Amino acid sequence: MTATRDELFSAFGLRLPVPPLAGRKTATVSEDATCHAEELALSSGGESIRAFWCRPRDNTAPLPAVLILHAHGNRYDIGAAEVIQGRPALFAPTGRALAARGIASLCLDMPCFGSRAGQGESAATKALLWEGRSLAGQMLAENIAALDWLRLQPEVDPDRIGVFGLSMGATLAYWLGALDPRLRAVAHECCFADFRALIALGKHDLHGIYLTVPGLLARASNGQIAGMIAPRAQFIGLGDLDPLTPPAAADVALKEVRAAYAEQGGRLVIHREPASGHVETQTMHSAMLDFMESALT
Repeated sequence: MTATRDELFSAFGLRLPVPPLAGRKTATVSEDATCHAEELALSSGGESIRAFWCRPRDNTAPLPAVLILHAHGNRYDIGAAEVIQGRPALFAPTGRALAARGIASLCLDMPCFGSRAGQGESAATKALLWEGRSLAGQMLAENIAALDWLRLQPEVDPDRIGVFGLSMGATLAYWLGALDPRLRAVAHECCFADFRALIALGKHDLHGIYLTVPGLLARASNGQIAGMIAPRAQFIGLGDLDPLTPPAAADVALKEVRAAYAEQGGRLVIHREPASGHVETQTMHSAMLDFMESALT
């Protein structure tokens, strides 16, 4: 039986309300024909968190917006900067690409990444687990606060906000989509698979320790969690050669999410590439942008 939202909040160790974020601009980091990008310092509980705030040029508010959850890739130095600088697994920087479609975006450095790379992922995870919490839960809490901040921006239409993530950001994106019904559309790439199937295949240890959430599988599977997004729009991008999402594990999760949409209705887009791995291809990138544009504009 699928968990309720309250049960998922409990599993992740989340408590509402989450601490608010207050932001200030630190620099204009990029400006071209379609995108104006600023670096922000968002403060939460006394910690300053770097974020990138991208907006389309020559567009009239209120704008649709996307909260971008950055990837892992064992590149602790990149973090939120992927939205304007890209990363090897992305076909193109997502913040710039969305701006070209008339969509604003926000991405903040998650714990252990980018401006917060001083503490190691293993150490941060262990410290939180001993407190009955999880690093994934902290990441989710901070991005709920980022969604709160995004909804308050005068340029943004609070009813037209989506979330996108690749790899680490993908799992967090559909978990966040299940937790927060304010998100109108959810898009995730290269990280959708059933955890129990991954364990049976011996592939679960390819994923980072940040994903360790005690008791999660006793409450819900990933397919069931993603199914909680229905009937809101959802895009799932997968490559069958991706070692993190082997077809035998992805198929289990896909069956469950398809069942949820068959029951609840709504738009579910599954983009699957037989010859692709753990990477956003040009075709997947374009399909995701088309999906987000149609879902939010």
